Amino acid sequence: MTDDVLFLSGDRIRHLLDADAAIASQRAAFTALGAGDADLPGKIMHPSRFDDSVVFAYVSRLSADTGAVAKFGSVNPANAKAGLPTVHAVISALDPRTGQLVAVMDGTAVTTLRTAAGSAVAVDALAVPDADRLAVLGSGTQALAHVRAIARVRDLKSVRLWSPNPQRRAHAAEALSAQLPFPVEAVDTAKEAVTGASVVAACTLSTTPVVHGAWLTPGCTVVSVGSFEPTRSEVDAEVLRRSAAVVVDDPETAAGHAGPVVTALRDGLLAPDDLIPLGAVLTGRRSARTGVDDIVYYNSVGLGIQDAAAAWAVIDAAQKERP
Repeated sequence: MTDDVLFLSGDRIRHLLDADAAIASQRAAFTALGAGDADLPGKIMHPSRFDDSVVFAYVSRLSADTGAVAKFGSVNPANAKAGLPTVHAVISALDPRTGQLVAVMDGTAVTTLRTAAGSAVAVDALAVPDADRLAVLGSGTQALAHVRAIARVRDLKSVRLWSPNPQRRAHAAEALSAQLPFPVEAVDTAKEAVTGASVVAACTLSTTPVVHGAWLTPGCTVVSVGSFEPTRSEVDAEVLRRSAAVVVDDPETAAGHAGPVVTALRDGLLAPDDLIPLGAVLTGRRSARTGVDDIVYYNSVGLGIQDAAAAWAVIDAAQKERP
């Protein structure tokens, strides 16, 4: 380790990587993945025997001129009750030529930014062009980040937000309304939030569905980021049954980790070839939406390549600011 290593806090990362830069990094990540140009070893997700936490480790590399990136951390669902992010992590990045350590950074900030930005890339690729009514399930860090990110790729007119805690959802709606040029309304039920929405973003850690297929309006695009292990399913089987396309961040990863996808494959509702990689949509190798009335489902479990792209965008921005 040398004195040239960058140590980047969450505040510094948020300064260096704004929403548009984060979205650009995720578009680059999924495009590289879709073109077969990225290194993406399998991820480790290990539920603890001691509590409800999950430890994870990702390693990946975006390109020849950006080095390997590793992220280590845990998901701690109980943090939500204390008002803390449920994901905490640290990221390290290595020089592409020498393998020397280049940077160590707050993985929590990177995860928040890249997850919401990845969903914005998916919405931009999958949702109808005039989608302007967003439903958000959840009121934590990711829920708020998703509203901000999706607003960068669609001209939103309204947002309805639901989470189980009335005080928390009211506070989230109030905070977003103060920041954004459209109304954000806290509603009493998940059904009320979802009904009539053109985009639905599920950002919870729920093990039971919070989005039901019977509620979906024709043309709706559903994004789920909380169904990242087999025991978590934010959407019911009817969502997948009604979907003209089931899009995932990576088919192999989703088949082993994404709760609704794991269940649908087991029950014969889906075959492996039915899983459409987001990168393949971005590169034109696969199509998803074929008409304005299609319902499209996107399940993201999170990939190391997303961290690699975001981390190097942060590193590049930090190096440009150096005297």
